[in-house]
Amino acid sequence: MDIVQKRLELIDFKLSLSPAYVLGSLSHSAPLVLPAVFLIVGIILQSFSELSPAFWLALSIISALLAVIYLAVKKSRSNLYIIIFVTAVCSICLGAIRLSSFLQPGPNDIRSLITDQPTLAAVRGLIITEPYTGKNDNWAFAKFKFTDSGSSFYLKTTEAQTTEGWKKVTGVVPVYVKEMVQDLKAGDSVQMFCWLEKLRRAPNPGQFDFADYLAQKNIFISASVDSRQAVELLHSGSAGSFVKLKTRLRQIAAKSLLGSSYAEDQSESLLIALVLGYRANIDSTTYEAFRQTGLLHFVCLSGMNFGILVGIIWWLCTQIGLTKRLRAVVCTIVSVLFLLVIPSNAPAFRAAIICFVFCASFFFRRRPNPFNSLALSAIILLLIRPTNLFEVGWQLSFATVLGILLFTDRIHFFLYEKITGHSWFEKKPKTRAFARIIARPGPLLLNLFSVSLAAWLSSVGILVYNFYSFQYLTSIWTVFASPFIAALSILGYLKLLLGLILPTTSNILNIIIEPLADLLIRLVKLFAGVHLSEILLGRVNGLLIILYYALILFIAFVYIRRPLLKKAICLIWLAAVIFPLAAVKLHRNQSPDLVLSCLDVGHGQAVLAQLPGGKNLLFDAGSLFQSNPARRIIIPYLHFEAIDNLDAIIISHNDIDHINAIPELVTDLKIAGVYANDDSFIDRADTGAAKFLNDSLQASLFNIRSLDNLRFSSPADLKIIWPPKQASFINQLSDNDRSVVILITYAGVRILLCSDIEKFAQQRILALYPDLEADIVVVPHHGSTATTDPAFLEALKPQFLIYSSAQFKAKPYQQIPFVPSAASFFTARDGLIRIRIDRTGRITFNTTRQD
Repeated sequence: MDIVQKRLELIDFKLSLSPAYVLGSLSHSAPLVLPAVFLIVGIILQSFSELSPAFWLALSIISALLAVIYLAVKKSRSNLYIIIFVTAVCSICLGAIRLSSFLQPGPNDIRSLITDQPTLAAVRGLIITEPYTGKNDNWAFAKFKFTDSGSSFYLKTTEAQTTEGWKKVTGVVPVYVKEMVQDLKAGDSVQMFCWLEKLRRAPNPGQFDFADYLAQKNIFISASVDSRQAVELLHSGSAGSFVKLKTRLRQIAAKSLLGSSYAEDQSESLLIALVLGYRANIDSTTYEAFRQTGLLHFVCLSGMNFGILVGIIWWLCTQIGLTKRLRAVVCTIVSVLFLLVIPSNAPAFRAAIICFVFCASFFFRRRPNPFNSLALSAIILLLIRPTNLFEVGWQLSFATVLGILLFTDRIHFFLYEKITGHSWFEKKPKTRAFARIIARPGPLLLNLFSVSLAAWLSSVGILVYNFYSFQYLTSIWTVFASPFIAALSILGYLKLLLGLILPTTSNILNIIIEPLADLLIRLVKLFAGVHLSEILLGRVNGLLIILYYALILFIAFVYIRRPLLKKAICLIWLAAVIFPLAAVKLHRNQSPDLVLSCLDVGHGQAVLAQLPGGKNLLFDAGSLFQSNPARRIIIPYLHFEAIDNLDAIIISHNDIDHINAIPELVTDLKIAGVYANDDSFIDRADTGAAKFLNDSLQASLFNIRSLDNLRFSSPADLKIIWPPKQASFINQLSDNDRSVVILITYAGVRILLCSDIEKFAQQRILALYPDLEADIVVVPHHGSTATTDPAFLEALKPQFLIYSSAQFKAKPYQQIPFVPSAASFFTARDGLIRIRIDRTGRITFNTTRQD
């Protein structure tokens, strides 16, 4: 074996057996790594313990004193462990103290003025963001929305009116105005009459938790304003110089890149996402294709963008003869300007800090260590805002870069050896043509695949834990897509720079850019068409994620003299990760229990029935006030439950709050069929929302089928008990009284889904089924007292009543339920309501706000 290979193995062996060797090398080459690691540990410990800053300060002082005493008494030559001990304790304490101080409310914080209930208040403050009007371009039923799109902005509060008059307050609140706001701008001072309330956690599992997202930014209260008239302009100001500079730079960059301020088609939308990181204009189909293939990170700004831009600037500076120090100065200036143009996020700041360290190295004549630079950027960002640590974007950004640094070379060497049959360090023999092309020294394809695989290995655990799925073909798709993405990025930055000097000439590049962007979109959509590239796992225990990361570190860095022993350990370890995941997924798909989930969609209905035997049925899917309920509520919950297909969507009737999520469900999921009753929907789907739904589904090559054709096998029995067929009064029924009523029976437990039937239908049902009883009842018409007959519910003798309604609808019923002897559950109060019925008939209830 080659001497170099032997030495590498010897180094690996020393690293695995000598902690002092590891710590000494790490402290010498990358001294900031350990402080960064322990700073993270301190933030995590404080998030669980919530100890006082005084405790952590005392702990750091005591540890320092103990170290001094030990060194004075022991007089050891080697102080490595003592230095590491002090560094560890002090870094942990610093992280804990920083998190505690960041989350500590000030003496005049606005949250001290409100209780758990919404509070009517008058507030003054400064608008710090431009008012934003919500868009629903990706929602088919947007034009049927019950209310107009409102506007939102962030307000930096200064005063609030109390019983003692106006009082100074501090804190930032997100403001939602229920009308469009077009005459206010960032920098304006306003006074508004609003409802202040604490932000509520997402009511449905899997749903994006806006309250948690804002809590990480130290924002805990929101303000709701009923109309524009409730907002009084006190002083028309202008944004500060810094905000003006950022806005102007962004406008210049967009115009240089696109020739206008806005993207006009998908090729331009993709270009501005790849170059500047703005992806808002990418349509839902293209966005979903990038997500399904695992290539979505390419349309999010990352270190690649900084690397390409700085590389181009460095090359241009080289061509005009600048020295390395002057090149570093120019690159630093360009990086700062670029940071002002792009969206503010953790990956951008991390890449900028690494770029600054790289440029600074030319002044200090020190070669930068990538691990040290990464650790420095982590320390800076966590000290600025320690809650960055809990954001998925921050975790993915740092984990991906760290994985590339740790694993790329090892993967590359391993693949080279397997492809060629020779060690990387041996003299390169003549090999087959394929091997010479793929695995010769410095191969582009092998390097690209190695980097992609390293990034995937380091990020897949975070993706599975937060998004419940992973794309195992991402590394392969990256190899095919990267040349297009790199070419578009390079041409995009060249066009951006050229557009600043010769805007007309820069448009020549569109001859290459536009067809290349269109080709990339087609290619990614083609990849996404391979539906087997994504595995949906649902919610995963965090312990399995920890075991996974420990496994890949063990494989990469732990040296065992007996290779077979290491392989055996790895196989057992891998089984400990995979088998629980497979068992949980199999149990979900083949569970002997019936699970009924009533989602909190506001005023509307979406009830998921997971029947024994693996059949998934969705009864209605819509909401009156929630925008795009399919992609914001229903699909995230289905992914949380590891469901990517539905055997049937059953439409009860044609009201918009029961159907306006169906087009997106059909587009994004595998749906076996959409079913409706002839009398309640199909025969009446010629006007309004019903016709729109029918046309939308037909455009997706989907037809609404009659409920008479619904067939599936399951131990649970499903029976349509209303409306009756060929009844003489059928034409006299209102739309609500035509609603489909379904009785589900399993293990002796009966569940009645009443939809929107009113008193007439309720009385007729009792006449048709005088012995009808139900243990669980989804209350008719969202629990409306005007249309629900208490005698109907009493006759059913229910044990549990479920109300699917908006908060303002639910409040009266919390004190006066229709059947006092039954337990009442409200989606507005309790969030998701989940009922499990096992094979013995035992009923278990869980809610997201009462678990």
